[in-house]
Amino acid sequence: MTTDDATEPGPAAAAVPTAALSGFQDEIYLHGLLEERVPGYPTDLSALEDAAREVLAPGPFGYVAGAAGTGATLRANRAAFDRWAIVPRMLRDVSVRDLSRTVLGTRLAAPVLTAPVGVLSIVHEEAEPAVARAAAALGLGSVLSTASSTPMEEVAAAAGDGPRWYQLYWARDPEVTASLLARARAAGFTHLVVTLDTGMLGWRPRDLDQAYLPFLRSTGIANYLTDPAFRAGLAKPPEEDPFGAVAHWAGMFSNPALTWADLAWLREHWDGPVVLKGIVHADDARRARDAGMDGIVVSNHGGRQVDGALGALAALPGVADAVGADLAVLFDSGVRTGADIVKALALGAEAVLVGRPYVYGLALGGEDGVRHVLRCLLAELDLTLALSGHASVGELGRDSLVQQGV
Repeated sequence: MTTDDATEPGPAAAAVPTAALSGFQDEIYLHGLLEERVPGYPTDLSALEDAAREVLAPGPFGYVAGAAGTGATLRANRAAFDRWAIVPRMLRDVSVRDLSRTVLGTRLAAPVLTAPVGVLSIVHEEAEPAVARAAAALGLGSVLSTASSTPMEEVAAAAGDGPRWYQLYWARDPEVTASLLARARAAGFTHLVVTLDTGMLGWRPRDLDQAYLPFLRSTGIANYLTDPAFRAGLAKPPEEDPFGAVAHWAGMFSNPALTWADLAWLREHWDGPVVLKGIVHADDARRARDAGMDGIVVSNHGGRQVDGALGALAALPGVADAVGADLAVLFDSGVRTGADIVKALALGAEAVLVGRPYVYGLALGGEDGVRHVLRCLLAELDLTLALSGHASVGELGRDSLVQQGV
């Protein structure tokens, strides 16, 4: 599907205040001049991780910042961005810019969605509703994780009219999976994002060294604990036997037996657009197309699953070429700045999912911290677009970049 295809529309994107884009820079300088006030959080988003380290306990910080094995894939994600350079062009009228884009029927003020990150209550008590509110206020999409700390209905209410998609961890129990999908649809989630690369958890030393897995403490399983199909399989309600509920969850969360043939079942239980997340090989992209999927997310789960894997951005051009305009191609993994977003869009992504930066913002300041991070991303995206000679995100292409060090 191309960005202009009219699938079932989601909620309309809210109008974005001028200050949410490059004007945010002027706002910061004016606060400094008139009020002698500096930003409460870093504007260099690469500094967010160190700032969050200061406010989070080792377990939660390691869970967010950590990666599989030696962290080679996490590093490869960043190195893949560094291998591409933006080539600015001059004397082009960029006085009026348009960052908006329609992706699978969802109108976005900019081609940015908050990635599905689970268990957000471990970094801040406002958790997923804060992210949904911040994204909706800026006209951006938000993708809610199955592994959220907050039931999906509450997060949907927090998002209001903002675009909202639902991410599925496909449970081993089909009745529970079907129930989760029905609830998501009833709550107004319009698109389904199915994560394929987490049939089991990867080897994550930071979590192992702390013996820290929040799910085993009943955190991040709110959607299960409130689900009638899940509760029907319990000998006692979770309120009476929390350990029994966690054990039941642990027995069904991993589902390594899934195959391409199972996508037909998924189509029977979801009548909106379906996007497969975790695609890094062109053949898998073609199989997604042939299976009738609507989109894919080029992603390696932020380096959290397979150590030594290909950097996600390195996979993007080949995957995008393999499916052309047949599928919506989105991108995730390693995005830290507005310039990164420009590079991903130029290499074939129609929209970008941003993960760790907004989680660090949440840790630092709840909803206010998330909003700050998203406004910084939008401001830098707008400025980078203009300064490189483009008036809209649709003008970006591979001729906007040059590959370095090859």
